[in-house]
Amino acid sequence: MALKTVEQPINKKLWLAAIKPPMYSVAVMPIWVGSTVAYATTGTFNSLVFFTFLLSAICILAWENLSNDVFDAETGVDIHKENSLVNLTGNKSLIFWIGTALLVAGLLGIGAIAFWQQDFTVIGLILLCCAIGYIYQGPPFRLSYKGWGEILCFFAFGPIAFAAVSYSQIKSWSVTSFAASCVVGLATSLILFCSHFNQVKDDAAVGKKTPVVRMGAKRAARLLPWICGSVFGLTVLFISLNLFPVWTLLVFASLPYAYQLCRVIQQQYRQPEKLTYCRFIAVAFHFWAGLMLGVGFVLGAG
Repeated sequence: MALKTVEQPINKKLWLAAIKPPMYSVAVMPIWVGSTVAYATTGTFNSLVFFTFLLSAICILAWENLSNDVFDAETGVDIHKENSLVNLTGNKSLIFWIGTALLVAGLLGIGAIAFWQQDFTVIGLILLCCAIGYIYQGPPFRLSYKGWGEILCFFAFGPIAFAAVSYSQIKSWSVTSFAASCVVGLATSLILFCSHFNQVKDDAAVGKKTPVVRMGAKRAARLLPWICGSVFGLTVLFISLNLFPVWTLLVFASLPYAYQLCRVIQQQYRQPEKLTYCRFIAVAFHFWAGLMLGVGFVLGAG
């Protein structure tokens, strides 16, 4: 009985780590910021489209997370990863089909938006995002194993996602939307970049050439402040170019998380087992940067 008492909280933590609830802000932020940019530039906001897109994006991201667990199980890179859904359930097929069902649900939601608009542009852009999500980890491509993960992530959650969101609200896109997509895309790619530090040995063992494997943990850790700083630097640049309202300086509210992320990884990169949750610091940075960027656009619209 005592053994069960110890195991239950451990299993609960593993399941939460496998499902990764905080990670779904990655799906939320392009829709939030993209919609606020559309509102700031045109005064238009369609709440039905917004919430339909939001739920659909969460379903599609869940598909990507589940399918990545399946694909990683096939290569053996997750053999020591306790919080893999495949390892927790021992049923790769089940995880695959749950992921597929979530993908279908997400695409049905995006299809509804396309139907309301009588225009297939939005669903075409989201299908492109899904294709990027597949070639990121799926066979025979597995481009993340070749070090392309962060670049694919940038485009899928940055310019392409923002183009879809903008078009869903106002049936057009703008330079401002593209500029905002670069800020959010960088913050999103940072999450993926940070997720490599704790598994660099397992990645290297199966030939997965992530940026951290290629550069080494020390050099990669030194690069972090530059990546985080680019989020703030680009915001200031776009304000100076009159693309962003001055209120978007609120993005600096995320600075404490950027500092914490850089400090933790630079101090502990030699002990990867202690960096399992550093990606969630990156998620917090991404969340607050995106949230306050959107708030800045809303306030700037007034």
